[in-house]
Amino acid sequence: MHILDGGMSNALEDRGHDLSDALWSARLLKDAPDEIAAVHRTYYEAGATFATTASYQASVSGFGKAGVPPDEAERLISSSVAIARRVRDELAVDGQERFVAASVGPYGAVLADGSEYRGRYGVSKAFLRDFHRPRLELLVAAGPDLLAVETIPDLDEAEVLVELIDEIGFPAWLSYSAAGTRTRAGQPLEEAFALRSNNLVAVGVNCCAPEDVQGAVELAAAVSGKPVVAYPNSGEGWDAGGRRWTGDAADSTSLAPEWVAAGAEYVGGCCRVGPEDIRALARTLDREDLAE
Repeated sequence: MHILDGGMSNALEDRGHDLSDALWSARLLKDAPDEIAAVHRTYYEAGATFATTASYQASVSGFGKAGVPPDEAERLISSSVAIARRVRDELAVDGQERFVAASVGPYGAVLADGSEYRGRYGVSKAFLRDFHRPRLELLVAAGPDLLAVETIPDLDEAEVLVELIDEIGFPAWLSYSAAGTRTRAGQPLEEAFALRSNNLVAVGVNCCAPEDVQGAVELAAAVSGKPVVAYPNSGEGWDAGGRRWTGDAADSTSLAPEWVAAGAEYVGGCCRVGPEDIRALARTLDREDLAE
């Protein structure tokens, strides 16, 4: 069982960074890469065995809108993996095995309008292939341990991504942005988890409400026959217009042992889940392991 990290953006905001522009945390790949490294280190030191790169919202087109030339944008995307690898390697002296997952967010994340929580972008599968493939190739070439294909709201986009993963031939997990038993675009999770690929090491959900995780984990395990990945957000809701989180946070630490019992082998947090939350999660699941 692996402990994943928590949210990159909230950890950077807690360190005093303004992430209100369209590039979100990806902007700091250019402006403050050492701060991204510091967040990776903090999560590793909190007990995470995986660092998820700051590439979720990074794309050549997105950087281009901010005035970054294509060759520099490609370098920045690749650097997200190099930063996490460097931190992992610096900590290797303690003998703890750690990994780097290269974050592959949905097309909706690049739109910076909350589309990753809706899907149904109104673009073709061919468009999505052309958008995703260059970024996947850049990330794979940078040498992560696997791809974290995450917060995918739409089965159509997931199908494109799984095809590309198989063509590239690189291990990945696939996690959906979900509400209840459906993707954010409204398709049944049962269909979403049924996608077949020899390169998928796990399927599951992320950036959903903590209370939606248990049912999704059970369904993912039953339908896919694969290990399950589960890393919900804090339970707050994203206001895309105001670019802020609203509502009350929920502590999902006490729920995590049930997720593991149901088949979750990769467990962590997403937006608004910070290092201390991951520390508590790691301790809780460690105690569960010792009790068995």
